Amino acid sequence: MTSDAAGTAPGSGQLGDRIDTTVAHPARRYNYWLGGKDNFQADRDSGDAMAARFPTIRISALENRRFLRRAVRHLAGEAGIRQFLDIGTGIPTADNTHEVAQAIDPRARVVYVDNDPIVLAHARALLTSSADGVTAYLDADLRDPERILAHPDLRRTLDLSQPVALMLLAVLHFVPDGEDPYATVDTLLDALPAGSYLAASHATHDYLPAEVAAEAKAAARGGGPHGVINLRSREEVVRFFDGLELVEPGICSVAEWRADGEPEPRPSVVDVSMYGGVARKP
Repeated sequence: MTSDAAGTAPGSGQLGDRIDTTVAHPARRYNYWLGGKDNFQADRDSGDAMAARFPTIRISALENRRFLRRAVRHLAGEAGIRQFLDIGTGIPTADNTHEVAQAIDPRARVVYVDNDPIVLAHARALLTSSADGVTAYLDADLRDPERILAHPDLRRTLDLSQPVALMLLAVLHFVPDGEDPYATVDTLLDALPAGSYLAASHATHDYLPAEVAAEAKAAARGGGPHGVINLRSREEVVRFFDGLELVEPGICSVAEWRADGEPEPRPSVVDVSMYGGVARKP
């Protein structure tokens, strides 16, 4: 999450020059957990190491993806949202945000934001909009929200005077407390009008064994390698939604949020260890 919103990082050359296959990246690791092929040995090693401590991590990744699908269906359907800002897109897989939204209204407009060059390459090749809608892809960093909001491609795609759904799924836990993720979310929401929404999911330590939770907290405090997950409690996750009107059923496990119709048996909240919620800006 350290790239330049204009398409290249300063002094780094083209996007392809920034791909470091020897260092794990969260998007590629997530792709590995989902059973994808767009990852490298470092990503697989990192993913396996995390799975050794949290054996149901792949279930968590799958349930987060299902939560995205249900959240977008609610936003595009019941809430009538036609604009989406999806930050931390990840490598495209089934049921991407624009596909779900444009299945409900082909005119939906989506801006994807990520900072991994592999993600951007795949997004530009695979995330093709409906003929009536629009998609755009920004090479940018969640931790630089002002730059995202000012990007000309975002301004060309989204009308910020009209409601926007801000999608922050499984990305806020990569921002440590010292970089104030709450201020980042506030900056993004402050730029959106009343009637906009926040949909977010976040990994938690609430259900982990005490020793595993302590290890995770220690790694986060120490800065850790790129992509370290900063697990937070339910109370800390709820803070991201301060001042917003929560959509029922509120903040809960992503496995339980409006999960009627999902495959049975459902995984437990312990297996998933991730909270999610959707809320409206009044």
